[in-house]
Formats: sequence, C-alpha cells, structure tokens
Amino acid sequence: MLHLSRFTGKNILLVGASGAFGSEFCNQLMLAGAAVLGTASSNESSVRLRADLTQRLLLNLEDAASVETLANYLSSQNEPIDGIVLAAGLVAFGNITDTPHAVTERLLQVNALGQINLVQRLLGKLQESAAAGREPFVLSISGVIAEAPLPGLAAYSASKTAIHGYAQAASKELRKAGISWVDARPGHTESGLAGRAIFGTAPNFGAGKTVPDVVARMLAGLTLGERDLPSTAF
Repeated sequence: MLHLSRFTGKNILLVGASGAFGSEFCNQLMLAGAAVLGTASSNESSVRLRADLTQRLLLNLEDAASVETLANYLSSQNEPIDGIVLAAGLVAFGNITDTPHAVTERLLQVNALGQINLVQRLLGKLQESAAAGREPFVLSISGVIAEAPLPGLAAYSASKTAIHGYAQAASKELRKAGISWVDARPGHTESGLAGRAIFGTAPNFGAGKTVPDVVARMLAGLTLGERDLPSTAF
C-alpha cells in the first residue's frame, strides 16, 4: 500500500463523513495520521460519524445559511484547513419528462452549488495552508457520469458535469496559489447510494468497484501529485 505520509498531521475537512465514501475516507485518512473534521447533513445522520473525529460538524449543503455558518466557524479557528474532501452527494433516476424540476434543483444544489459555495468561502484557510507549505488540496468526486452523461440520468448528469467543469477550471486558477483541486471520476462503485435515490429507481448497473479500493486510489492520486483522476485511472 502506498505510504500516505502526505496526510500526517494535516487538518482535513471531510464533507459527507457519515456516508459510505465519507466514512472510508475517515478510516484511511485517520490511519495515515490526519486530523479529520467530519460533517453530517443532519442530527439524525450525525450519529453515524466516528466518535474519534477531531471535530464532528453539521453541514446542510441545501441551506446557504448552514454553509455560511460552518465556513465562518472554520475561518475563525487558528488551525489551517489543509484539505477539503467533497464526499457528499445525492442521486436520482428518471427521464426528463418525469423528473420534477425540484429534484433537478436539489441535485444541483447538493452535488455542485453547495460544494462550490463552501470551497469559495474557505479559500482563505487553504491559502493559509499554502503559505505555510502544507500542500493544501480540494478533492471532488464527479464520477464517470461527468465524462459520459446517460439517458435516464439527465438531472444527475447535469449536477456532476457542473462540479467537474468548475473543478477543472478552478484547478488551473488555484495552482498558482499553491492549492491543488483534483476531480475524481470513478465508475460505478458499490456505495449504496443508488438504493437511496431521491427520485426514481436505479437500473441494473452490475457489480461495481469497492469503496475502499476507490478511496485508496483517490488518496494515492493526491499523494503522487496527480492533477486529475479520470475514469481510466480506476
């Protein structure tokens, strides 16, 4: 296994730490010696957060006030933010004639707009980290759907191509400031998300990749300094 010393002693904000991807990121980052600040979207989901996180926080990406509150709180702390892992997300299935606009709005808010808002508000903390030579990063997970949008998944595709496009452009801007933004696009992964769709029913995707393997590949990419993690990297 790749040595992940890059994360030792680093302060990592893990958005969506109560989910399948988020909890595995917590496992691997904490094993590597990182201090993980994990978020959950509600009091109900917060019970799934690890008790030994450095901080257990609430963040509802659908609520701009919640994003602002968390960002203001973190910005007021003395410690830098050395990394932001965007592991939260929603999925929905259905053709464009049946999918309610409210579902599309919710997907865009959680999968793209809320995440973008949070990162923008925390740029100052990432810049502090860069100034201290701590190699700050942002990791987004748009998935293979951002490379190949599918019929029956138009709304979900829109939300994921949005964060992918933003990340690709932002990475070029932030590189000059010593901050890396890596977007990962793994194929179908057995995270259980498809079974928790906010609309519609998932098609049969077949067997997918395992969450630990996909998370390990993403962390390896950050360690190796890779600037992008396309679907072919997994």
